[in-house]
Amino acid sequence: METAVKYFIVFGGLNIKIDTTKPLIELIEKHILDEYTNLRYEINTISGGYKVDHAILTGIAQGDRRTNSSFKRAFVSFEEGMKCVEKLTERGIIEIESSQHHLAKKRGDDKISKKLLFTTPFLRFWFAFVSPIYKGIKEKNYKEFYELYENKEAEFGSFIFEELSMEFVRDTFIEDPVKQFGKYWDEKIEIDLVAKTTSGKIIAGSCKYINSKLKKNELNRLKEDCKSIDLNVDIFVIFSKNGFSNELKSQKSETLKLFTPKSFKLLLA
Repeated sequence: METAVKYFIVFGGLNIKIDTTKPLIELIEKHILDEYTNLRYEINTISGGYKVDHAILTGIAQGDRRTNSSFKRAFVSFEEGMKCVEKLTERGIIEIESSQHHLAKKRGDDKISKKLLFTTPFLRFWFAFVSPIYKGIKEKNYKEFYELYENKEAEFGSFIFEELSMEFVRDTFIEDPVKQFGKYWDEKIEIDLVAKTTSGKIIAGSCKYINSKLKKNELNRLKEDCKSIDLNVDIFVIFSKNGFSNELKSQKSETLKLFTPKSFKLLLA
C-alpha cells in the first residue's frame, strides 16, 4: 500500500495503467514527460489554457493552497484571482475548502483565507512540476524537472497523504459515522484533520508523510494545538508513512488510534 500511495500521488486521476513494479521516476518520464505535448493539449482543453489561470494553478500546487498566497505567487490581485477560481471551479479542476474552525469553541477569524485544492492528484503534479518549466520538457531536456522533483517530492506528497487519511477516517467510523470533516487552520495553528461524528464526538488528527518514525512528541504537539483553540477532542488519530516509536505505540487506546499506509487497504474496497 505504501507503494500504491507513492504512485497515486503522481498518477491519481490520469486514465492510464501503471506498472508499480517499475521505478516511479521511470514511469513519470514515460507517461508524463515524454507525452508532454499530448497531455498539454488535453489539460488545456479542460482548463481553457489561459496564462493567468495556469499561473494561479501553479501557485496553488507549489504553495500552501491559501487563496491570498496563491494569487500572490501568480502576481494577480485578489479580485482577479477569485474570478479565475470561479471559472476553474466550474470546470471541475479545483475546489474551495474552508477551515473547520466552527468545531472549536475558540473560533478563528472568519476572514481566514480559504484554501484551494485540485480535484485530482495528477493535475496538481502537472502544475507543480511540469507546467512551470515546460520549455525544457518540451525540448526533451528533463534536467530541471529532476532537480525540482528531487527537492520537493517529500513535501509534495504530504497533502495527498492527508487527503487519503481523511477518506480513511470517514470510511472507518461505521458505528458512529463521520458527518463532517476537513482541516483546521488560522494564522497560527494548522491541524491536518478534524471531524465530527453523528453522535457529536470530535476527532483530531496528524498526518505525516516523512521517512522517520513518529514519536510521542507528535501526539503532545497535536494535543497542545487542540487545547489552544478549545477543541475538545474525544479521539486522536495519527497517520505515519513510516510507523511509530514503541513509546507512542504503547499509548494506543480507544482515544488514540495509529495508522500507516497499510491501513488504506480499506479504501480499495
